[in-house]
Amino acid sequence: MNLLDGKPKKIRIDKWLWWARFFKTRSLSTKIISKGSVRVNSRRIFKPSVEIKVDDVLTFTSGKSVRVIKVLSLGERRVNYEEARKMYENVEDTD
Repeated sequence: MNLLDGKPKKIRIDKWLWWARFFKTRSLSTKIISKGSVRVNSRRIFKPSVEIKVDDVLTFTSGKSVRVIKVLSLGERRVNYEEARKMYENVEDTD
């Protein structure tokens, strides 16, 4: 793992989506990614092991809406909602 000041520069997307509380379990985030329902910087991905970094733009479905978010922080673990909300910003939220 590449480190910058003791923090990772990249992280697996399945882990990050779970840490940021978009999915209740990591296995659920893995399942959604494997179906091809997630894009990183407009590129559809099928592998949960794809690594993301700060400033990447993620697009995925959440319930009945399409979420487009920008990664602001990679985090260090799964955190509460208030802290998780600081890990990203909504670029777009469509129904």
